[in-house]
Amino acid sequence: MNRSLFSLFFVLCALGCSKKDRTPADPKSSPSPFAVHMPKVPASYKEAHLPHIEEFYNRTWERNHTSGGFLVAKNGEILFEKYSGYGRIETESKIDRDTPLHIASMSKVLTAAVVLRLVDEGKLRLDQDVSTILNPFPYPGVTVEMLLCHRSGIPYYAWFGDDQKIWDHAKPMKNHDVLDLLNQHKFPLNFYSGRRFAYCNTNYVLLALIIEKITGMDYPTAMKKLLFDPIGMTHTFVFNIDTDKDKVSQSYKGNKIRLAFDWTDGTCGDKNIYSTPRDLLKFDIATYAPGFLSTALKEKAWSGKSYESKGKRNYGYGMRIYEWQTGQKMLYHNGWWHGNTSSYITLKKDTVTIIGIANKYSSMPWQAWKLTPSFGDYPFKVGEEEGN
Repeated sequence: MNRSLFSLFFVLCALGCSKKDRTPADPKSSPSPFAVHMPKVPASYKEAHLPHIEEFYNRTWERNHTSGGFLVAKNGEILFEKYSGYGRIETESKIDRDTPLHIASMSKVLTAAVVLRLVDEGKLRLDQDVSTILNPFPYPGVTVEMLLCHRSGIPYYAWFGDDQKIWDHAKPMKNHDVLDLLNQHKFPLNFYSGRRFAYCNTNYVLLALIIEKITGMDYPTAMKKLLFDPIGMTHTFVFNIDTDKDKVSQSYKGNKIRLAFDWTDGTCGDKNIYSTPRDLLKFDIATYAPGFLSTALKEKAWSGKSYESKGKRNYGYGMRIYEWQTGQKMLYHNGWWHGNTSSYITLKKDTVTIIGIANKYSSMPWQAWKLTPSFGDYPFKVGEEEGN
């Protein structure tokens, strides 16, 4: 190729690849080592489901002026998504599909995924005593699995930290502070470890420390390198209260009053991941990949671990579960932190994903489960309610 032709070719390529003209990639087509081939969604399927999704959105999110993002996908293909409100009301910074919002306890789903990948790689065991990883650790007999499924009995750090003789509220409590306080005060367990289920954020603060110990990286770096980057979650990160509080989208009460950060905002693993519905869809797609987790571990992670009380609701490894006697199963996790509320629903049998994140307090993300019966045989009763 002569010089003039080469120059013309280069200019055409540059113009064709310019940011202005570039069409954003669909989450399903983003490059990932966990790529999954799913059938294209027929137009008839979209036509049958879109009216109901739109009606639900208008009746819940739109009517209640919810601030955040809502997305529904089938086979990794977006059927519906909409964004509204402001990341910062004071500056009228509008929320769009690239605006990271605080996903609250949905962070546990992502923390658990990295822990399980370390288990699959043989770097960690589910039955491993936490004291063999975090040393010192005052509760012998507590295993990694107990932390994952909230059966450790370890008390919630916000409860014992609420006593200002124990913790100075002028400074944020970090993960290592939680462990130091547990070792220093040896707070009694709420119940014998393994005896029953009790949802507790401390479990996932400790799992974040375990990730750090096993990988040799701090938790934000480990999450980025082991999960966010490989999946292409380019708008997802772990919040750092020392550097990020003036940069991130804020949270608000329902009356638009901004909520201040406080001493409980320093921990991560249990919360403090910011993400978008599209990034979380990328994560959901990756969970179908054969190389993401072994089939046996997926089955174990997505099955209930607490059957002391009879009922439909249970908890696996970083995932809440509806298990009906008829065999149907719905995996989900809700979140609530300050004014942030969220919901992630993944219907594995029907390859459907429903994601809602709000940064102005609203219960609307938690209502997303009401869409599930339209995608499969999920026997919810009329009037049944589901919260965080």
